[in-house]
Amino acid sequence: MKIALVTDAWHPQVNGVVRTLGAVIAELRSRGHEVEVISPDLFRSIPAPSYPEIRLAFAGGRAMAARLEQIRPDTIHIATEGPLGWSARRFCLRRKLPFTTAYHTQFPDYMARRCGISAGWFWPLIRRFHAPATRTMVSTGTIREQLRQQRIGPLHHWSRGVESKTFHPNLPPPDLFFDLPRPIQLYVGRVAVEKNIEAFLANCHPGTKVVVGDGPALDRLRAEFPDARFLGRRGGDELAACYAGADVFVFPSRTDTFGLVMIEALACGTPVAAFPVPGPLDVLEGGGGVMAEDLEDAIAGALGLDRDICQRIGRAFTWEASADQFLTGLAPILSDASRSVLSHHPAPG
Repeated sequence: MKIALVTDAWHPQVNGVVRTLGAVIAELRSRGHEVEVISPDLFRSIPAPSYPEIRLAFAGGRAMAARLEQIRPDTIHIATEGPLGWSARRFCLRRKLPFTTAYHTQFPDYMARRCGISAGWFWPLIRRFHAPATRTMVSTGTIREQLRQQRIGPLHHWSRGVESKTFHPNLPPPDLFFDLPRPIQLYVGRVAVEKNIEAFLANCHPGTKVVVGDGPALDRLRAEFPDARFLGRRGGDELAACYAGADVFVFPSRTDTFGLVMIEALACGTPVAAFPVPGPLDVLEGGGGVMAEDLEDAIAGALGLDRDICQRIGRAFTWEASADQFLTGLAPILSDASRSVLSHHPAPG
């Protein structure tokens, strides 16, 4: 199958969306599927205001049409609600082609945190974006129910996975960890306002707080919390060693749809402390973590969990299963008439 995947989130960005798409694409290609990614690096772009790591692409109708006509895909998946996503959506609607979407990010909550405006103002835009899709893919039951309440659907379950060859407990901790007061409390992810990292850094549980990641809030948080250790970006074995060497992984976000870093930590045998919100409510429902509105209580409880059980829970999430779910949710362009539209219809202006 030839899949056109349109995404505003792509390398060199480092986030859960990019890592999810990269892992699933690799799995699909290993099975013989062709996946053509339409991403910001193919167009002129500008840095997003207050978040220069994210590029906003300029993709007019003709430019998007040219890309999709060249690919002539068997199916089109639109991963994000950004400029490329809207352009691809317009193309599909004008050509009367089926397509699928995904809800990766709590966009209304994200914008509310950044703009100081109620999340309710953004839901009509999200409903409009996803309404024409054959299916919208969602990662958890909690998010599925939230989208149903917002009158978004049909919905399709698409979970996440973990690379068990990389993320496992049999790794020596970073040298730095040997000199740090225990317990080591670890955060991994974007260092940005919507991640609620202050709630983690301000908690009074004894030990050492370690932050792995980069982002627009890094300098401010370094200045506000000088006792914390900020290690910057880590990947591969270096990242896995941080997970495996920590005593507890703290996930303070209230706006994530899943939280890929949680299952990576679990696969390394590290228990998770989190708020009882979408993402943790689904990932940790079978164990492996403690959720509480008081983050210090969650940390204290998580420190007492069995690390072997945590590892088994984390390793149950696989990219093979995730790719299967993704394939099942796609909307193939079946008819010859529909396929011909991709190459013979005049490109929109």
